[in-house]
Amino acid sequence: QVQLVESGGGLVHAGGSLRLSCAASGFTTAKYVMSWYRQAPGKERELVAFIINASGRTRYADSVKDRFHISTDNLTMTSLQMNSLKPEDTAVYYCGARRSSFDYIPAHWGQGTQVTVSS
Repeated sequence: QVQLVESGGGLVHAGGSLRLSCAASGFTTAKYVMSWYRQAPGKERELVAFIINASGRTRYADSVKDRFHISTDNLTMTSLQMNSLKPEDTAVYYCGARRSSFDYIPAHWGQGTQVTVSS
């Protein structure tokens, strides 16, 4: 059974850093696209970043480019390093997975982890 569990969220001051982790069970991520999404109160869920493990290709939302970095061990762990955090980064962050070499829309989701950035 595919399961994703996020961790690493918390409260941080603006300018600080956090590292989110997504632990996969029931599968290994080598043939998957792993992604991070976020949803702020009253807003739609939006893509933050994804990595296509088969090729190593990554893509970031413009709002996080040069501040966030997605990485994976191609086994079970996918991480999101978040630097220079801003109050507008406050959201619940979700890990997603899809077995694909190109399609990043998740077929599986984690339960989410809260990130709060204070000004």
